Amino acid sequence: MKLEFTLIETLCLAVLLLLFGYYIRRKVKVLERFCIPAPVIGGLLFSILVMILKEADVATIKLDVSLQSSFMLAFFTTVGLGASFSLVKQGGKLLIVYWLLCGFVAIFQNVIGVSLAKLMDIHPLLGVMAGAVSMEGGHGAAGAFGPTIESLGVPAATTVGIAAATFGLIFGSLIGGPISRHLITKHGLKPQALNEEIVSFEAAAGIDKSESDLTATRFFTHIALITFCMSMGVIISKAFSQVTSFVLPEYVGAMFLAVIIRNINDRFGFMKFNLNCVNLIGDISLGIFLSMALMNLKIWEVFSLAVPLFIILIFQVVFIVLYGIFVAFRLLGKNYDAAVMVGGLAGHGLGGTPNAMANMGAITERFGESKRAFLIVPVVGAFLIDLFGIPSIITFINLFK
Repeated sequence: MKLEFTLIETLCLAVLLLLFGYYIRRKVKVLERFCIPAPVIGGLLFSILVMILKEADVATIKLDVSLQSSFMLAFFTTVGLGASFSLVKQGGKLLIVYWLLCGFVAIFQNVIGVSLAKLMDIHPLLGVMAGAVSMEGGHGAAGAFGPTIESLGVPAATTVGIAAATFGLIFGSLIGGPISRHLITKHGLKPQALNEEIVSFEAAAGIDKSESDLTATRFFTHIALITFCMSMGVIISKAFSQVTSFVLPEYVGAMFLAVIIRNINDRFGFMKFNLNCVNLIGDISLGIFLSMALMNLKIWEVFSLAVPLFIILIFQVVFIVLYGIFVAFRLLGKNYDAAVMVGGLAGHGLGGTPNAMANMGAITERFGESKRAFLIVPVVGAFLIDLFGIPSIITFINLFK
């Protein structure tokens, strides 16, 4: 039996699975503890069901995921609109150091992935998918770059990336707290008294909690801005790829155009920019995009890659532990703030910004607050890291395509 879902039916299913994921996460506390995204839960459960039905010769399911790329474009455009360079000024030199450290993480993760992939005789681009794409990039980047790499003749890239990203989320949560605790106890670190005022992440990012009214006019103004960046970004990416023969995913052009427009607007104030509205659109887009990406996974394609993938991911975990303790901690100042930030680095270096915040929250709850860490880590993890990570990923894709 063959079941085919139309575009609207697929969209409806994606939203229902997203809501189901939220429900399951509330009920299963371990999923909440590890910050597993709701669309990953719902979509992955559906893809497992699809695999069971296929392997049992009961039914095959075909989905129309044509809207997936549009929601992906919208999400990464909102990421670009959040990347204000004024954030760098707020964080000072320490933010730049942390940002550079995260940039080097992306490079090393790709080097590890590609090197081990070649050693185990699998395609090096699968190593990239198990590198910065899924580790620093998370499920969003895995779902975005997977189809690009598959179009280059590498099957199962999306499935590998999603599996690696899920592994990273779990281990990013498991190791972040213990790393920070080790550094704090070993060096006898204590929270420092601050001589200068440290602004909150919300203030630095331009999130005005008092501006909660979302009007139709305000919403459509931001929709217009986002769709403009999407459409022009796609044109820019295609033109760049045609001229240079350099693989550049469509959403990259949209994201970097959004970065430019955001910072021009910061300088000249052409429109009243509401990051709450942008974040709402981004959250909706990411939820549906990930839900569609996960529910359309072909899990059976990754069985033969399970052992090589696991080996690569173990090396990624070991690397982030050693890098955090022996490199990042020292360069960040070898103080209490540095120890807390290393826990955050482990969180979003393997998983995502929510993991980083959860790690730091657990540490500061026990040992004391770190305002610098709670400004710098989310600013870099949520907004700035892609400005280093994505060029690194694209470079590796073009080197090993």
